[in-house]
Amino acid sequence: MTGTPAPHASGDRSAAAANNSGVIANGDRAQVELRNLVLPPGALRPAVVDEAVAQLSNLFAPDSRVFEGRDSALAALRDLPSTGTGIVTQTVRGMGGVGKSTLVLHHAHAYLAAGHGPVWWIDASSAATISAGLASLAAAVSPVHAALPLDEGADWAVAWLQGRTGWLLIFDNAEEPADLQPYLGRLGTGQTLVTTRRDLSWRDLGFPLLLNTLTAEASVKVLREITGLRADSDVARLAELAEELGHLPLALQQAGAYLAQTRSSLAGYITRLRADPADVLATTAPGDPQQRTIAQLWSVTLDALHTADPRAVELLRILAHFAPDSLPRRVLSGSLPADQDVDHALGVLAAYSMITLNDEAVTVHRLVQTVLRSTTPAPAPRPSPRGIRRWLRRSRRVDPPRPSEAAVNWLHAAMPSASPEDVQSWPEWQELLPHVQAVDKHHHGVAELSTLATLLNQTAFYLRARGQASQALPLAERALAVSESALGPDHPTTAIRLSNLATTFSDLGRHAAALPLAERALAVSETALGPDHPTTAIRLGNLATTFGDLGRHAEALPMAERALAVSESALGPDHPTTAIRLGNLATTFGDLGRHAEALPLKERALAVSESALGPDHPDTAIRMGNLAATFSALGRHAEALPMAERALAVSETALGPDHPTTAIRLNNLAATFSALGRHAEALPMAERALAVSESALGPDHPTTAIRLGNLAATFSDLGRHSEALPMAERALAVSETAQGPVHPDTAIRLNNLAATLSALGRHAEALPLKERALAVTESALGPDHPDTAIRLSSLAATFSALGRHAEALPLAERALAVSESALGPDHPATARRVSKLNAIRALLEDPPNDEL
Repeated sequence: MTGTPAPHASGDRSAAAANNSGVIANGDRAQVELRNLVLPPGALRPAVVDEAVAQLSNLFAPDSRVFEGRDSALAALRDLPSTGTGIVTQTVRGMGGVGKSTLVLHHAHAYLAAGHGPVWWIDASSAATISAGLASLAAAVSPVHAALPLDEGADWAVAWLQGRTGWLLIFDNAEEPADLQPYLGRLGTGQTLVTTRRDLSWRDLGFPLLLNTLTAEASVKVLREITGLRADSDVARLAELAEELGHLPLALQQAGAYLAQTRSSLAGYITRLRADPADVLATTAPGDPQQRTIAQLWSVTLDALHTADPRAVELLRILAHFAPDSLPRRVLSGSLPADQDVDHALGVLAAYSMITLNDEAVTVHRLVQTVLRSTTPAPAPRPSPRGIRRWLRRSRRVDPPRPSEAAVNWLHAAMPSASPEDVQSWPEWQELLPHVQAVDKHHHGVAELSTLATLLNQTAFYLRARGQASQALPLAERALAVSESALGPDHPTTAIRLSNLATTFSDLGRHAAALPLAERALAVSETALGPDHPTTAIRLGNLATTFGDLGRHAEALPMAERALAVSESALGPDHPTTAIRLGNLATTFGDLGRHAEALPLKERALAVSESALGPDHPDTAIRMGNLAATFSALGRHAEALPMAERALAVSETALGPDHPTTAIRLNNLAATFSALGRHAEALPMAERALAVSESALGPDHPTTAIRLGNLAATFSDLGRHSEALPMAERALAVSETAQGPVHPDTAIRLNNLAATLSALGRHAEALPLKERALAVTESALGPDHPDTAIRLSSLAATFSALGRHAEALPLAERALAVSESALGPDHPATARRVSKLNAIRALLEDPPNDEL
């Protein structure tokens, strides 16, 4: 060819050609066969030019335009260095559906938009899919590589990446670190992101970024954006749906898309989700068959778990019946034949991100639990109560318990061995509390009912001991219902449940509701155990207390006396329970105004408690406080003061500063200071006592009314009557609502409000209140009760203040007579009655001249 240099080749058996339409073969035995040579479509296209490599990508579009709540996670990925020496790797870990792939996809799109690249997405679920993904990159760079075997194509892609910088590889849904190591060790300078549901040792893959569920605020925003429901009236429902879905991004996207496309009722969707979660979570929006569903996603995971360790799946199904809160690992002790088996099963579950695990606790996402519970075979229909008891008597079942029954057994075995009243056991009880409530809600079998009732009863006991009677009530009610079903209405254990429920009602100030329960508990115990059994004594004492709470002290007295006699005979005079009976009888005497008879009983009760329980026990503090109150009632305030102070110190140390019993001690000490005329010292204690009671018991509890009344009285003692008035008014309103208009405590509130009005010079308004207070007290406590004397004297003072001295005189005379008879001639209250009577007589003999 003219003007064209001839081709040149050098070396043995070399060949050169300028233009060749065929094949050059070189070698001793070279053979060439050109038959059926087929190139893939586009194989002869040119390779991607260098200028376009940075835009090379196989990224797909996000499955939703809504992406919220991941700013900090995106920032963590964005701030990874993309240049420098060596490979930069980040692992994004989390449970299925938490949004790992979505997060990385948004980051990858932003990375590409910023001018970095190439960006390549690889399915990393197996070694084969990783090879295929890298080979596809090789083919995208130069289509001729599409004809290469996958391994060779993958090797070519790795070699090509070694000579470049600025690239990003995403290995999505990685299962095994070993599948990635052959490639990561050979790659050059760039960035890799690995998403995985597995919690494994990803050495050389950077610190894992653990992706959790969204915040409540972000969840609602996601739902609002997808559904278009933006009205304020929808926010509460959307928040309810987000909570039900556990703030899991994929579930939120799935639910939002379904609601948006079907225009379904939000309330109806929530109802269906609660009734049949497995079906709802397996349903995608119409016309979107490719979208993954939560149920499908976790079904694959469960299959993998079953292959890895079938016991892990069994364990997970039981864990589904607990609360989605941290469950102490000690609860699982003994759930499998050996502790190492438990550890291994938990490790497998954690490796697949189906649980969150640390050395102390395990947590399962609420949606995982919901799906597992709904896919567990349904229990047989529940028989009648009589059928339940017959089944329990005859059953000799050898098959393992259902998951819900196993959960009950585990919690029962994990209950603290100490009494729920023991403060040292409270942290353990608090850890178990949400799980007890959950297993009760999800328990549907007929087995383990007695165990469940015990678990519920003891948990309610713990809550009452902490002063949380409102939380204890539903558990106490359930404990009774379960016991009656399992054991029958006349069983001694049923009597315990009756008594405990009655006590819970009393703690809530609902004494009328407590009474029939306490009466029935006594009847069952007497019939089942006999009249002289220590347990019968407990029932007698509780019923006496209930009568006392209702102001029916005369009916309480014989029960309290009999309870003490039975306890002393059965347990001995120095038993702590005998101290309780002594204290209760003394309280009844005090309620009847017979404080002189109460005093030796309370002194003996304190001695027994101190000897049996120690000086720093909460029960000893109760005995001290009660004895101090009796000294005060007898006018011996100086003797009461050190006891009241010590009782407060012990209660605060043992129970904490915010316990209702601590509030009682504060209140009693404030009253003692006031009785000694030290009102300024009383005020902060009375204020704190009210704050504690209001927080622990609520603003409408009868005890809160007592605290309000006492604080109002302290303000009045300080001359701050205007500040006292609204408190006294509120105290009366609470007492009247909670205890009724004819309760002795209501009479106290009436009288105190009237006293405040009188202090403000509003005697005409005070008069009908004091008259009503006297009528209630006389009817409830009798005409000869010390409290009746207080009401008589107070009414006489109001008549006198109104200038009606003649009407005041017989009231004052009668007040003195009652005081002398009930308290004795040397009691300070009697001395006050004498002084007031003499003042009224003097006014009648020498009335003041109003004209001077």
